Amino acid sequence: MAFVEPVTLRDRGVRLEPLALSHEEGLRSAAADGELWKLRITSVPEPQDTRAYIEGALKMREDGNRFAFAVVDDATGKVLGSTSYHDIVPAVKRVEIGWTWYRKSVQRTHVNTTAKLLMMGHAFDTLGCHVVGWRTDNYNFASQRAIERLGAKKDGVLRGHALRRDGTIRDTMMYSMRSGEWPEAKAQLLYLLERHALTQ
Repeated sequence: MAFVEPVTLRDRGVRLEPLALSHEEGLRSAAADGELWKLRITSVPEPQDTRAYIEGALKMREDGNRFAFAVVDDATGKVLGSTSYHDIVPAVKRVEIGWTWYRKSVQRTHVNTTAKLLMMGHAFDTLGCHVVGWRTDNYNFASQRAIERLGAKKDGVLRGHALRRDGTIRDTMMYSMRSGEWPEAKAQLLYLLERHALTQ
C-alpha cells in the first residue's frame, strides 16, 4: 500500500483530484494563462510538453516518491493548476509540498491558501506526518513569502543544489513545519481565508 493513496480533497470551491492524462488540455490552458513556462524559476511545462509532464508525474506516483494533483474549480471543472506531495519518506512520515503552479488569473486569490490547507490537513491529520517540507528557488521570492505565510520555518539553504530550466544552477531554500506547529498554523490560515472572504 502506498503511503499517499488516491484521494480527492475539496473546500471553498477548490478541488484537488489525482492528476491524470484527462487533465492534459486543462493544464495546457492553465499554463497558457500568463505563459507560465517562460518563468525560469518554475517547472511549468511548455504547451507541447504537457502530456509528458503528466506522464512523468504518474511514473513518479508509481515509484512512490510523488503524488500530483490537478487543482480544479469545483463548480466549473476548470483546471487552475497543479500541486504535489513529493520526496515522500514513509519511514519518517515526511512529505514535501511542491511542483505548485496556478494560472495567472487565480494567483493571489484564496486558491493557493485553500489548496495548501487541504494538503497540510491531509498530511498531518490523515497520513500522520511528523513533518511537511517545502523547497523553492532562492530567487523565487513570491514563493518564499507564500511558504512563510503558511507558518513554515526556514531550515536553511542548499547551495548549488539543482538546475533551472535555463541551465543555470540554483540555490534551494528549504522550509518545514512539524506536526506540533500545525494546529496554530491551521488556525491562522483559516483566519486569513475568512478575512479574504469578507473582502470579496
